[in-house]
Amino acid sequence: LQEVARRLLGVLRESDTISRPGGDEFVVMLEEIGPDRVTAAAMAQSVSRKTLAELSRPYVLRGREYTGSASVGMVLFRGHEDAADELLQHAGMAMYAVKCSGRGVARFFDPHIQAMLERRAAVEAQIRKAVELNQLRLYFQPCVDREGRIVAAEALLRWFHPERGLVPPGDFIPVCEDNGLIVPVGRWVLEAACAQLQRWEAERETRDLRLSVNISVKQFRHDGFVAQVLGAVGESGIDPSRLELELTEGVFLDDTELSIAKMRVLRGAGVLFSLDDFGTGYSSLAYLKKLPLNQIKIDQSFVRDIAVDAGDEVIAQTIIKMGQSLGLEVVAEGVETEEQRRRLERYGCEHYQGYLFGPPMPVQEFEDAVAAGTADSL
Repeated sequence: LQEVARRLLGVLRESDTISRPGGDEFVVMLEEIGPDRVTAAAMAQSVSRKTLAELSRPYVLRGREYTGSASVGMVLFRGHEDAADELLQHAGMAMYAVKCSGRGVARFFDPHIQAMLERRAAVEAQIRKAVELNQLRLYFQPCVDREGRIVAAEALLRWFHPERGLVPPGDFIPVCEDNGLIVPVGRWVLEAACAQLQRWEAERETRDLRLSVNISVKQFRHDGFVAQVLGAVGESGIDPSRLELELTEGVFLDDTELSIAKMRVLRGAGVLFSLDDFGTGYSSLAYLKKLPLNQIKIDQSFVRDIAVDAGDEVIAQTIIKMGQSLGLEVVAEGVETEEQRRRLERYGCEHYQGYLFGPPMPVQEFEDAVAAGTADSL
């Protein structure tokens, strides 16, 4: 029992609570593990897996080795809305259900959450295979200048499942973020994007195009991220100034200086950086002026109502002026109407992206649009 307690303490955070009500049962309380039930359930499932793995290791007691098994029952709670006795009862019911079905696993009391987690686990297994079986594809959304000429593209990940067909990004990207698969999947995207740039550089009509790739916070913070980017660029032999990495402001919240250091290494190698969804997060000028950026993107939430909301109009105009004063290229995202484009142009915006100029599309369709000369043909 003492060894089990020590192992549990090693798995949990200092802010978590652990107790032993009696016998061989332990109660663990995890607080503030997610803003919603889905996130909290996924985090609880992750902790339960680590706990089971730790408790399944052999125990050496007085020179002899012993093995044991554990079962985990889980229940979600929200603040003081649930009675403690009821929560413990539900968790106990879930744990006993595990024991009856074979031990060694974790289960939620809520059958709906249990089913949701099983679906997520199935998606996770399928995503792992998707990379191996070449089911992932890049789609390309045009970015145009004031004359409507396609000058760049944003690479967007798509998954073509053999049975489900085209899987919406919202169905699998969050799963990748939660379980760490975003790192290998992100690496695939980087390598595929560089390979596409290599092909474009060989053609007269596409050799000047830039291609941007979205980089998640977890991917950027991974220890091998800089090496991954440099490796993809070196392997493909592309002009690094054609590759643009899109970051969100969340990258800079925890360790701004380390993030800037990574960016400077890649910027020194020629890779460009864009700050995505600008204005929706912690937009601090104190760090913005230190970032080696070449571009900021006005979030589509400000563009959407620019013709009817005076506040959004002022914000968009301010971002454009600020970007120009810092010597940055400004791109307006989510442009869907001619009126939106006209207002943005009036404020000095020179680059646009959105369904007015074309949706994300397969590579051949995108190349046909480039060959046609302008995005008007879309």
